[in-house]
Amino acid sequence: MPFINSKTTVSVSEQQREQLKTQLGEVISLIPGKSERWLMLDLQDQHQMYFQGKSFERIAFVEVKIFGTASDDVYNALTAKICQIYQTVLQIPSDKVYVAYQEIEHWGWNGSNF
Repeated sequence: MPFINSKTTVSVSEQQREQLKTQLGEVISLIPGKSERWLMLDLQDQHQMYFQGKSFERIAFVEVKIFGTASDDVYNALTAKICQIYQTVLQIPSDKVYVAYQEIEHWGWNGSNF
């Protein structure tokens, strides 16, 4: 079960939310064995974020959590696609999109663990 938590400084319209949901649902399949079928998303907008002591008008922090592991090549490809999505959909420059990955060993769902 992958989980993507997205925080942006910009306001996200319903149309943009749908675009993000669809496109992130597609790119999660870059991770072997992952698909939109199990993807959970949290799209948070209008956050006040700072980097290097400065406030930015357009910046995003995206956390990707997965059950299991993936290779560096997969993460590199996924980062490139995520940055492209945020630049296209929300006009956030790629150099202002930060992506963090976390591999989870234990993941619970429906009263038990995977």
